[in-house]
Amino acid sequence: DVVIDMVCYRRHGHNEGDDPSYTQPLMYKAIAERRPVRKLYVEALVKRGELSVEEAEQALEDFQHKLQVALDETRAHAPVPIKAPKPPKPVGVLPWVSTGVDRALLDQVFEQLTAYPEGFTVHPKLGRQFEARTKLYREQGEIEWATAEALAFGTLLAEGTSVRLAGEDSRRGTFSHRHAALTDYETGKPWIPLGDLPNSGRFWVYDSLLSEYAALGYEYGYASANKDSLVLWEAQFGDFINGAQIVIDQYLVAAEDKWGTTCGLVLLLPHGFEGQGPEHSSARIERFLTLCAEDNIQVANATTAAQYFHLLRRQMKREVRRPLVIFTPKAPLRMKESRSRIDDLVTGNFVEVLDDPTITDPASVSRVVFCSGKVAWDAFAERDKRSAPVAIVRVEQLYPFPYEQMLAVLDRYSNARELVWLQEEPENMGPWNFVEHRAWRVKERGYDLRHVTRVESGSPATGSKTIHDQELVDLMEGTFAGF
Repeated sequence: DVVIDMVCYRRHGHNEGDDPSYTQPLMYKAIAERRPVRKLYVEALVKRGELSVEEAEQALEDFQHKLQVALDETRAHAPVPIKAPKPPKPVGVLPWVSTGVDRALLDQVFEQLTAYPEGFTVHPKLGRQFEARTKLYREQGEIEWATAEALAFGTLLAEGTSVRLAGEDSRRGTFSHRHAALTDYETGKPWIPLGDLPNSGRFWVYDSLLSEYAALGYEYGYASANKDSLVLWEAQFGDFINGAQIVIDQYLVAAEDKWGTTCGLVLLLPHGFEGQGPEHSSARIERFLTLCAEDNIQVANATTAAQYFHLLRRQMKREVRRPLVIFTPKAPLRMKESRSRIDDLVTGNFVEVLDDPTITDPASVSRVVFCSGKVAWDAFAERDKRSAPVAIVRVEQLYPFPYEQMLAVLDRYSNARELVWLQEEPENMGPWNFVEHRAWRVKERGYDLRHVTRVESGSPATGSKTIHDQELVDLMEGTFAGF
């Protein structure tokens, strides 16, 4: 009898282990539909003398009783309707943490970068490049972007934190700027300078295959399992991140909400409109900002070497582990404007909003331009050429969005009622739509807010350097109109 019941039950597409509250009523339906089968089977048993009529009736009555008891218990334990509470309000910008490093440790790490093994022959061109780097460090007290990164990695290593960097051209750096691994010019033997830093954590740097999906997926898993290491994945150009979009959508931005799992993976995505064409300009800032909610990720667009240094160290100095997306520069890797003083690494921290350091008379400013990334340097140059009473304010962290920090900067310019959001991306891309949605608090204060962007476009950038230059002129004209 039980066998027949289970056969009919499974013919309705259900198995042991299914939710009883869902499947038991269907089981009763299945049993009812095969009652004629049971009647014929029972009659056959009675005719053969293997079962008396009384025994058959008793078995049927007993089985029906069990079914009724099961049905009553299921209905009695039906879940009570509840209303799930709303998720907690996002915290937003977290308090600053100290990420400065003693000068002695900075010097130790810097010297290690050229502490060649005995008999090692450096490539002549690299040797000259490193000599210029040493002169900048020792004589001028300054560092550029790649040195700031090496110092961030090296100081973390010296403090016991392991560092892992992978990407399609990460050992040299896509723009021949990093040189985390060197090759003997005579023998071809490799040497990794930070790998020989004494009494330190481990340093791994790998050139990965040209598969963003596979590489980013692996590094995401590694960072999720090893939260005490700084794990970074770098795209050759930020545009190539679209090859790993599934990993971003399903894991990077959603894993904490879906499964309560955290991850501190850092994405380095070269970004900037420099006339290199549609596939070498945009890391799709707008896509990441669309995915931002509940403080799930951090999105930054640092403009100075010191900011980058503190941002990397902050990732490990905070107790919170969340993915960090950094839109890294291309041309500004070597621009003097992006250099920093070594003293800026000894003290301070990453600052979400950088005020204009050139303004000595805030009362004279009539317009404030907010921007993010490389376009700030274009705006500074144009402002100085026109001697315009305009302050250029850099939003270095786009998410969590630094409302209060931006408002605090505005309070300094009491006579400025004109606000401009400037970006180099087309109007339908970049941060503008994200920023506009959050700008109501500024508008409520009576400010006139407008935006200056490239015209909306289906392609991230033009393929013509001539048109690119024309678009840049239009951006500056729109930003400084009237001056």
